[in-house]
Order: sequence, then C-alpha cells, then structure tokens
Amino acid sequence: MGKLKEHLSKKIPDWRYNYRQLLDEKGEQVTSTVTIDKAYSGMKGVKGMICDTSSVTADGGLHVRGKHILDIVDLKPEEILYLLLVGEVPDKDTLLDLQQELKQRSTVPEYVWDVLSGMPKDSHPMAMFNTAILSMQKESKFAEAYDLVISKGDYWESTLEDGLNIIAKLPAIGAAVYRQRFDKGDRLEAGDSIDWSENFLQMMGLDYSDDMLKMMQLYLMLHCDHEGGNVSTFSALTVNSALSDPYYSLSAGLNGLAGPLHGLANQNNLKFVLDIIEHYKGVPSDEQLKQFSWDRLNSGKVIPGYGHAVLRCPDPRFTAFMNFGKDHIKNSDVFDVVTKLFDIVPDVLKEQGKARNPWPNVDAASGSLLYHYGIKEFQFYTVLFSMSRSLGIVSQMVLARAMGMPLTRPKSLTYEALKEL
Repeated sequence: MGKLKEHLSKKIPDWRYNYRQLLDEKGEQVTSTVTIDKAYSGMKGVKGMICDTSSVTADGGLHVRGKHILDIVDLKPEEILYLLLVGEVPDKDTLLDLQQELKQRSTVPEYVWDVLSGMPKDSHPMAMFNTAILSMQKESKFAEAYDLVISKGDYWESTLEDGLNIIAKLPAIGAAVYRQRFDKGDRLEAGDSIDWSENFLQMMGLDYSDDMLKMMQLYLMLHCDHEGGNVSTFSALTVNSALSDPYYSLSAGLNGLAGPLHGLANQNNLKFVLDIIEHYKGVPSDEQLKQFSWDRLNSGKVIPGYGHAVLRCPDPRFTAFMNFGKDHIKNSDVFDVVTKLFDIVPDVLKEQGKARNPWPNVDAASGSLLYHYGIKEFQFYTVLFSMSRSLGIVSQMVLARAMGMPLTRPKSLTYEALKEL
C-alpha cells in the first residue's frame, strides 16, 4: 500500500462521521433558492453540490483545500493531487513515494497505441486523448471489484486504483498524441525521471529548459480543480454517480472540457492576441490597443479571456501566470500584448458597462506562456488542460465514493409546469 492510500484510509472514517453528523444536525437547512431565471441560465449560482477539494469565491478566486492558489504555486502537480485527496501537503518522503508509485503505474498497454494509430490523421487531439483513456476501460479495477459484489464502503479503494493508473499514464498518452497528430516523429519512451511534468516534456521530445519545466509544472497544477460545477467535473461526477468506472467517467468529463466555452477558451484568447500583433505588425501602443478593443466591442464581439461565471476579481491563476512571465519571459511580443491588455481592457469594459466582471480569467494568459516556450499547436492546449483537470476530477470521484454519494438525479420541469407556478 502506498502512503497516499494509507493516509487517505485514516482520514475517511472521520470524514464519514462528520458527514453523518452534518446530515443529522442540518439536513433540512436550505442552501439555495432556485428561481425560473436560474433554471433557464445554466443553474449558475445554485448551491446544490458538494465539493471538498476546492472552492471559488467571487472576490478571492480558487482555494484548494482551503489554501489560496497563490500561496501554493510552487507545488508540483503530484503534490496538488495529494493535497486534493488527503487535504494536506505531502512531506518530502510522501511526495517521493507518490512519484515512484505513479512511475510504476505509467506503462500504457500496447493496444492503446494501436487505437491511436488507427485514427484519422486530422483527428482533434482531444478526441485522440479521450479515446485513448476510454480504450483502457478493460483495465478497470473498479469494474472488476463491482462484479465481485464488494462492500459499498470499499468502492473508493478501487476508484483510487483506477484513478492513479489513469493519471500515471496521462503524460505518455498526451505526449504520444502530440507527436502523432503534429508529425513530430515516432513515439518516445519515458526517461528515468520520476517527475510527472518532466517525463511529459521528455516524451513530447522538446528541448526544454529549467524555466520551461517550471512553467509546465505551474500550468499542470493551476488547472487542477475548480469546484464541482464546471462542465467537465460535473459531467464526470454525474456519470460516476451511476457507478460507471473512472475510465468511462473521466472520458465523459473531458469530452465536455473540449467545448469552446470551457477548455478551448485559452487557444481562442491566444488567437486574439496574435491577431493584434499581426494587425499592428508588432506590439501596439496603449491608444491603439484601446481603440482595437472598442472596435471589437462595437462590432458585437467579446474580448476573449475577460469575464468569468463566478469571479468578480482578476483570476488568481491569471495572476500566477503573469507573475511567472514577468520573472522569466523577456522580449516576447505575445506576453507584452497580454500585459497591455490587462492594463487597458478592464477600464474599457467598465466604461462600456455591460460586463458583470471586467477582469481577466486564467485563459487570458495561459496560452501566451505555452506559445512563448515553443508549444504553438493551439489544438493541443486543451489536452494540457485535461491532464491537469484530471487530478481534480479523479480526486472528487474518489471522495464521492468514499462518502457513499448517491446517484445524481435532479428533477426537471416543463415550460407548461413553470407557467403554472
């Protein structure tokens, strides 16, 4: 038994006790009022889910297990995974144990490569990535355990097994998708490193620097989780609530992440930045950029990377990327435009008066860093987002099974029924 599972098994009994106590004491407490306009607006703001791994406040942004994201930007993705699951940052020995465990689980079945090689050459990287995950469903320990009619209280253990097996293989799968889809040559085997992010860069075949490794570690931890109501996590948890195994569930969630209103947003913002540079043949002046922003708004278009369904402040993940860029990136037109946009766009949006949140979200900066370090294949960006978000989705699935969460089944109403209210 790895230290992660050992430590988690000690936490779960107390969590279950607290959960039962809460239901006994406050089970009838109202958490949210659902109005018709909420029902017609994607249920935004309706408080009807449980998520202990992270929370997002309008004026503070993302907190992972109670820790503000800007206070933990130096953590590696593996440390974030442990924090999401156990609620604590691992010590050095525990981190090493987890890294070694993931390394041992990282071998991808040969048939997965056969599946990928059989896909059309112009397949979207996300379709390839998700197909690879789903093709491994036959390896599911949860499905195997469920067929043996194990105790419901033990479901979390095989869910964790599946989750760790999937996460361990994501660097190899993601790198293989990158090399195959963008004609980078034959698939590369993993090196000796036990670092999840470094193995990924090695298998991508990139000539990376220490700064690029730090950037990739930052990218893969910042997108790890964002409560339970975002499209990818909610979809995965809903599927998992039917006791579909993590292969089915994660693949379902990541299919949602492939949407333009979710995981594709970062590449759309980068296209916007590059269009500005092309239009002005370089970095525009402040006045030029202000006029460009107004022209775009007056034509009925939005400014990509600005606004968020929950936040009413600059996304702290954006701040983390900007801080990194200021420390490590010099002489980059792309990053300079991103910086200028942050100085100009919020005031433009405030003056226009239509945006509820004029501040940048994470997508306003993330693509520019990838582009600067040579990852210029836009369609691949969502795969990177998926690798990171898988950490949170897997963690939430494990905890849902540990708490015995039931099937998700909200009630729907017809238009006629609403008229009669």
